[in-house]
Amino acid sequence: MLGEAEAAAEPIAEVDISKGEDGRENDDSPRKLTKKQQAELLRMQVDTVGQPGKPGEKIQNIISVGMLSEGWDAKTVTHIMGLRAFSSQLLCEQVVGRGLRRTSYEVNPETGLFEPEYVNIFGVPFTFLPHESAEGAVPPPEKHKTAIHPVGEKAEFEISWPNVVRIHHSYSPRLELDWEALQPPLELDAFQTASIAKLAPIVEGNPDMTKISEIDLENLAREQRTQRIIFQTARDVYDQMEEDWKGSREFLLAQLVKLVEQFIRSDGIHIKPGLFERDDLKRRLLITLNMTKVVQYIWQAIRFENADRLEPVFDQNRPIRSTGDMRTWYTGKPCAEARRSHINFCVCDSTWEATEAYHLDHAPEAAGWAKNDHLGFEVFYIYRGVVRKYRPDFLIRLVTGDMLVLEVKGKETEQDKTKRRFLDEWVRAVNSHGGFGRWSCDVSRNPADVRDILARHSGGDA
Repeated sequence: MLGEAEAAAEPIAEVDISKGEDGRENDDSPRKLTKKQQAELLRMQVDTVGQPGKPGEKIQNIISVGMLSEGWDAKTVTHIMGLRAFSSQLLCEQVVGRGLRRTSYEVNPETGLFEPEYVNIFGVPFTFLPHESAEGAVPPPEKHKTAIHPVGEKAEFEISWPNVVRIHHSYSPRLELDWEALQPPLELDAFQTASIAKLAPIVEGNPDMTKISEIDLENLAREQRTQRIIFQTARDVYDQMEEDWKGSREFLLAQLVKLVEQFIRSDGIHIKPGLFERDDLKRRLLITLNMTKVVQYIWQAIRFENADRLEPVFDQNRPIRSTGDMRTWYTGKPCAEARRSHINFCVCDSTWEATEAYHLDHAPEAAGWAKNDHLGFEVFYIYRGVVRKYRPDFLIRLVTGDMLVLEVKGKETEQDKTKRRFLDEWVRAVNSHGGFGRWSCDVSRNPADVRDILARHSGGDA
């Protein structure tokens, strides 16, 4: 209707429904307007929203409801109503998918599976969808969730930290590395590396398996001579260091080529199985297919061993954050008591974390602590060429005034080791700044070692 009014060649004269056809005041109930007059009245109301004395004077809000097709990432959609037919089956499924975002990823301990979640769909029938319940059945009520938030009365336990977005490095003019001393060595496992690749054209979003062809990876290894691998690796490491390097770019590249060549030809790479280690062609193939790992290893070795000075770069909008910044959120996970925490409860992902929380609440060395869940304390790190965020488990303020970042970890992976090195660098950068007190970090390998960790760092032996 509004579109018809907008498309009219000439605007219709203003309609006053308070007057009759003869122009005199009409005190009776308003007369019926033609569709054309209704369209024009609607257009006038929309054009004069909030303007005193105009048809749109009393309108406070205009809500436009469109199709839930793109740009919708809400996880709390419980009802969808279709008001018109869908132009395609795909669009219909896409709209329904907006109501299928899970709100909880808690596993049922009895079944080992996620609990079922439901969305109610009305209006246009969605008969293609499978359903579990009978017609008109009511979904089960949502489980009780605990509100997690800071407590004003416990402000004495508030913990703050510098909001570091990156760490600026000042490198030594001459780069040096002792490859034999670097631990652990880089391990490349042929069994964990894809050595067969197939290529097929994509037709309507699906691969055409009738036209599949294999890629000869051994031929790739023949083309990748050792010297070419060295130059490609040096180039990628150079891209990582160029921003922080203050000297000659040519001198940096020359040093990197030399260091990479030493590493490639040294025993710093452990290759499994031994067949790939002894066969030069297979060794080059495995290094080529794991180029990202090689670049990451060399760059981190240079980054951590050759930095003269570390300077933290803070978020300009929020250079300092604290537990008081947390917004209230809700969880159905088990919650432990947190008497010495600014946050009302500690949300426990495991019984191990619950034990750690109990020790922190009763240890004489801890003046305050917080579980790093929805707090916003993050350490940026790079793993396999991708920038990621590391969120350690606990922030602890010791009675000495020092701060301790504690991670709870049993089995440690290659990625966990990378996280730890970047956390250690974060600690050193913040301590060198000097404006945020003394920080340290540690890892709890079992629930019984928390007291020893707290005592060690409180005694100044960290």
